[in-house]
Amino acid sequence: MQTVFLLLFFGTYALAQTQLSGKVTDAASKEGLAGVSLSVVGTVAGTITDSKGAFTLSTSAVTPFRLRISSVGYATQIVEISGSRTDLSIELKEQAVLGEEVVVSASRVEENVLKSPVSIEKMDLRAIQSTPAASFYDALRNLKGVDVSTQSLTFNSVNTRGFAGNGNTRVVQMVDGMDNQAPGLSFPVGNIVGISELDLESVELLPGAASALYGPNALNGLLLMNSKSPFLYQGLSAYVKGGVMNASNRSTQTTPFYDFSVRYAKAFNNKLAFKLNASFLTAKDWQATDTRDQSFGLTPDNARYPGFDRTFANNPNYNGVNVYGDENSSNVSLANFRSTFGQFMQMSDAQLGAISPDLVKIVNGVKQLSAATGQPATNIINTILLPNQLVSRTGYAERDLVSYDTKSLKLSGALHYRFNDKVEAILQANWGMGTTVYTSSDRYYIKDFSLGQYKLELKGSNFFLRGYTTQERSGDAYAAGILASLVNEAWKPSLNTANLAGSWYPQYAFTYGGGALQVFSTALQGALAAGQSPTAAYTTAMNALSQASGTLNGLARTTADKGMLMPGTPEFEAAAAKIKDTAIPNGAKFLDKTNLYHFEGMYNFNQLLSPKILEVLVGANYRMYDLNSGGTLFLQKSGGGEYNIKEYGGYVQATKNIMDVLKLTGSVRYDKNENFKGQWSPRISGVLTVAKSHNIRASYQTGFRIPSTQNQYIALATPVSILIGGLQAVRDKFNLGQYPLYSYESFLANPSDPTKWAAVQLTEFKPERVLTFEVGYKGLIAEKLMLDVSYYNSKMRNYIGGMVFISPTNPTTGTRAVSMPSNYDKDINYEGFGIGLEYLLPKGYSISGNMSNNTLKAGGVTMFNSDKNRNVLDDGFQVGFNTPKNRYNASIAKRISGSSMWGFNVTYRYQDSFYWNDLIMPPQARTSINNQQILIPSFGTLDAQVSVKARSIKSIVKVGGSNILNKAYTTAWGNPQIGAMYYVSLNFDQLLN
Repeated sequence: MQTVFLLLFFGTYALAQTQLSGKVTDAASKEGLAGVSLSVVGTVAGTITDSKGAFTLSTSAVTPFRLRISSVGYATQIVEISGSRTDLSIELKEQAVLGEEVVVSASRVEENVLKSPVSIEKMDLRAIQSTPAASFYDALRNLKGVDVSTQSLTFNSVNTRGFAGNGNTRVVQMVDGMDNQAPGLSFPVGNIVGISELDLESVELLPGAASALYGPNALNGLLLMNSKSPFLYQGLSAYVKGGVMNASNRSTQTTPFYDFSVRYAKAFNNKLAFKLNASFLTAKDWQATDTRDQSFGLTPDNARYPGFDRTFANNPNYNGVNVYGDENSSNVSLANFRSTFGQFMQMSDAQLGAISPDLVKIVNGVKQLSAATGQPATNIINTILLPNQLVSRTGYAERDLVSYDTKSLKLSGALHYRFNDKVEAILQANWGMGTTVYTSSDRYYIKDFSLGQYKLELKGSNFFLRGYTTQERSGDAYAAGILASLVNEAWKPSLNTANLAGSWYPQYAFTYGGGALQVFSTALQGALAAGQSPTAAYTTAMNALSQASGTLNGLARTTADKGMLMPGTPEFEAAAAKIKDTAIPNGAKFLDKTNLYHFEGMYNFNQLLSPKILEVLVGANYRMYDLNSGGTLFLQKSGGGEYNIKEYGGYVQATKNIMDVLKLTGSVRYDKNENFKGQWSPRISGVLTVAKSHNIRASYQTGFRIPSTQNQYIALATPVSILIGGLQAVRDKFNLGQYPLYSYESFLANPSDPTKWAAVQLTEFKPERVLTFEVGYKGLIAEKLMLDVSYYNSKMRNYIGGMVFISPTNPTTGTRAVSMPSNYDKDINYEGFGIGLEYLLPKGYSISGNMSNNTLKAGGVTMFNSDKNRNVLDDGFQVGFNTPKNRYNASIAKRISGSSMWGFNVTYRYQDSFYWNDLIMPPQARTSINNQQILIPSFGTLDAQVSVKARSIKSIVKVGGSNILNKAYTTAWGNPQIGAMYYVSLNFDQLLN
């Protein structure tokens, strides 16, 4: 039985070998073409031409078989082979062919892009080479419907169809079949540790739900990056790119950047092949310098400050967007301050002087004022000495807390072995290390962060078996907000009851109170001396106090900040270094050595059941997350250590092609995560070919997102709030069922009156689901115009948002702000459409453009009115749709070809303004009262490049830039300001034609 299995699986039984050799030439010039791919259809067998266009190929494929000949910039040919040949002469015609691209991601089988059952976008080698963007990953934003959040030069988050985030957990990013997420962070870290551009063959993007075939978390889309096979892309290639970056808000406005990459691949007798890749980028990063005030604090009369133009002078509770440490805030009129002053009133002058000399004057002043006005001392304390106002500590700018020296090192290699024409084994390792800044609940500086992915795969034309692991190492990463807060606390604690005179808030209160008493007393005495009645004089004195409030707050802050550690001084650097090197909660460093282990397989029955009758494929997977943060990110078990998360799933898909006119596909998938109920994900689609190259598609798709590792188990104290996971084990650990919980909005409205706080109830935590209906048309008109039009209508079910509430720490005093993921119990409706076109002009010129619309159906917003997408639903619930309603891209280009030695590409893109809602914002900014002021402005950018082929040195020289008009923009709240990049690059390829 074992022998039979091996014979069937590996096909090791003897088959006659077909020997092929010949030459591939350019049809016009008759010159040999190097690096042309020749592959036997339906097998893994193949080879490439040498530098003169010659090739040899030996295959055991049963004749007759089809030989596919393809090369970038040439029309693909299919040649029927009936036996051995040594005189094959194949001419390829230079052609910009529209609609002939082959995609795999839409159905997990090869199919023509025109007949894809769902929307799909693709970047092939030509598009990658000709993009004017600084990198292929930056060029993703030019694809139809793609929204990109830029958190640093090397850290971009890709999203489609709404509900975007800086660390996007709703789009799955795969490299050669491996989920490229950092398992501890729960999202891909852009391309900082991803694939080298030299080794990239293609990028496929599926907007919308893709869970039916790809499993959990492909809720909003799938980004599939495929590297080059060392069998088909051989030889040495390298590029060097250098240029400058410029933005007006940077410490040094113009700085250089450098990007280097090298690739080498070699095959031996079409049996064994290997490839090696290395790339390195270094630059001064974009900088986040937004100092607008996002506190939305309370004025002394309990009104809300509008807008963001406040400063310390008119808002003592200032909280700058990219200023950190000022998140620490306290209302100086709360009970702990009042009761403390009540105790002071009972002390002798000697006792008061031992605490602070200022207290002697303040307490005696209160007593004298009480005697003069007849007001109780408590009234004077509450209305004059300690007004109802929030006060924040003085913070530090982001640039004083992180280094903007960014770098990215990527190393990869693969060994491929073909057992025969049917089976190929791959051993692959991808490793990357980078330093950058990214945005989440804080701005995180990740220094020497590394991610390794290691894969063993066995694949054939109709199956694959794959196992891989992802190993995340956080390096010297820390949270900037926590760092700033702890630097402040290390220098001077906010409140140390054993040393009030040495504490920041008491110093602030003593200074303010002493000044307030003096202002009030002077004004009162002057009014009485002028003949005013005691009541009128009291009013006059209160008015004088109100007018002096800004001056008093400024004096109080100056006094409390005396001796503050200043960036650049040895004292500041020493304190910061110690905190950076100390793990949370006592420091700012987070430790993460979380690993992911994944196994999956797929089998297509096309060799047992003719695809003409029915094409059936099945697949299954198993995954385990091994959480390991040393207690800095994730909840620890009572016995120590952190949790593992296990999940598994399987799917089946059947496709019926009726007379090559109608293709019907149905699939269903089941997934089970150990912490949640099982999830079913069906998909039904149909493609109707109404004429040659004209196809109408319709589909019903479902997708789901298992709450991320952080959604489930995070336990992290930040300057804004405590972040905890939504699982019951985490709730129990934080005693959330012990006391009533209250909404943050009701707390903000009445911070001193718990009787007016609104109670909240916690519900079961569930996975998110999306149900989408989509229709579209894709066609090729007159062999010149490619048109792609689509419309979708979706429902988001069990949306996971950040719930912020007040949790008492004991029955009578003490509260904490807690942020926890929770589900919305109603469907969220949204819809959109996309239009894309590309038109071929003579002599290799082309024009193209696309637009996309994504509309959250709330607040009267429709696809075609001028309203912006909201982040507050009609019932007041906050969501993070975080997506511009309209985006546009337009391009004019000329390609480099065998007959044309130069090319260019000019691309313009524009997106609407939109509202933002995310954990980086303080809780009060995320309330429904304030959220619609969190606006990300609209912007447009222009990218351009001109490239020349230098055949004598087998290179392409490119000169270009992104955002060349240097109109600064930002993509999300708290993110950096993006300026212009200008570059020159040289790309060498040993087999360049």
